[in-house]
Amino acid sequence: MKKLIVITGASSGIGAAVAKRMSKEGHPLLLLARRIKNMEEMNLPNTLCRNVDITNKESLYKAMQEAEALYGPIDCLINNAGVMLLGHPETQSEDEWDTMIDVNIKGLLYGIKYVAKSMKERQCGTIFNLGSTAGRKTSKTRLVYGATKFAVHTISEILREELASSNVRSITIAPGIVETELLSHTTDTTIKTNYQKTKDTIGDLLIADDIADIISYAYNQPQSVCIREILVAATKQTV
Repeated sequence: MKKLIVITGASSGIGAAVAKRMSKEGHPLLLLARRIKNMEEMNLPNTLCRNVDITNKESLYKAMQEAEALYGPIDCLINNAGVMLLGHPETQSEDEWDTMIDVNIKGLLYGIKYVAKSMKERQCGTIFNLGSTAGRKTSKTRLVYGATKFAVHTISEILREELASSNVRSITIAPGIVETELLSHTTDTTIKTNYQKTKDTIGDLLIADDIADIISYAYNQPQSVCIREILVAATKQTV
């Protein structure tokens, strides 16, 4: 059996696609999300599914410990969970700001903190952090969402510098628009309509399997090779 991989936000979209890909490659998995039924219905072998909100570090750490007891130490953490709540600065609710900060930044940091010490001690491991093109370029309606993704890119690169001497990899994956459920989180109907028009204009969007292929490619490089960042978007996406 290959080494244990942990995937957050694994109930749909990119997380589910990565889970299927890594399971096919023979890895035991810990899948974490709030919709446990979706994860269990994938029926993947050697897979532990847990209903975990990653902003609750106690339940996150408990699930990680449970998986390690079954499958050995975590070799790869894929920080995929995230929320995109687009809005205007003068009208968006502070609750939506808090949700994005808690999930996209703090939840990511909790997972990193758990795995980093063991990975350093073992001189081996890989951490993927899902950023976004919104973490590279500013855009209207993305005041807080964009800020959280800029933070993810910064965290991931500083983490890489911190762990490099221990032979541990930190890799940023920064997708453009991907055909997933992410837009459904946004509550402003006008913004959703305009965003959908942008998607329709692009036409051939990335799909979750495209990102799964990219993550697999980067992970399966020799441990001595760290692809620091992959920025990927549909060919017809101009921003």
